[in-house]
Amino acid sequence: MKFKTLWVLAALGLIGVAGGPAAGAAASAPDSETSNQALAAQVDASGPYQLVQSAANVLLKALDAHRAEYRQDSAKLRALIDQVFLPHLDTELAARQVLGRHWTTATADQRQRFISAFIKSMLNNYGKALLEFTANRLRVLPFRGNASSPYVTVGTQVRKDDGSQVAVNYALHHTDQGWKVWDVVIEGVSYVKSFQQDFGEQIDREGLDAVIQRLERGDTPSAIRQTAR
Repeated sequence: MKFKTLWVLAALGLIGVAGGPAAGAAASAPDSETSNQALAAQVDASGPYQLVQSAANVLLKALDAHRAEYRQDSAKLRALIDQVFLPHLDTELAARQVLGRHWTTATADQRQRFISAFIKSMLNNYGKALLEFTANRLRVLPFRGNASSPYVTVGTQVRKDDGSQVAVNYALHHTDQGWKVWDVVIEGVSYVKSFQQDFGEQIDREGLDAVIQRLERGDTPSAIRQTAR
C-alpha cells in the first residue's frame, strides 16, 4: 500500500477497523439508495470507538461483497461513501481548520463552495483507492480516552504491503448528531495541519476563489499542495 494512498483514505475519514461483523449487519448489496440507507443505519455514532469500528465493518462488508461491481461503476462507490460515511465526517470543522485564518475572511458562499469542492475532489479522484482495503489490513486499538469529553482520539493501525504497521489516529468530537471525525493523524502528522499549510500558501498566491475554482474543475488536493511548494 502506498503511503500517499493511505493519506488520502485517512483524510476521507474512511479507514477504520473490522473487529468482526457489526451486530445485526446485513450483507445485502448496497446498489440503491434504499440499501445504502440500510447500511447507514448500521453505523453507530453513539460513541467514538463504536463509530470507528461500526463504520469500518459496514464499509468492509460492502466492499467484500461487491468489490468487482464497484470497480466497474464508480458512481455506486461514490453513492456508498456519500450516503453512508460522509454524515459522520465534520466537513465544516475540518474545512475551517484547513483554511485557518482564511476562514475568517471568507464569505459564507466561499466557505460552502470550498467544503463542497474539497470533498467532491477527494471522492472523485481517490474514492476508488478504497477498493484496496481488506479486513486484514486494519486493526482498532482499545479506546483509552474519556468518552464524556467533547474531543477524543481513537487509535488504529494499518498494515502496509511490506507488513509494517502505521499508526492512524482519528480525532473526533461530539455533536448534536453524535460523534464525528474531523482530523486524522498518521504517524504524528495531522492531515488538517498539512493541508492548512499547503492550501494557505496557495491561497496567499492565487486567492481563495482561484483555489476553489481549481478544486471545482477537478484539480486534486495533492496537485494544489505540490504547486504550493
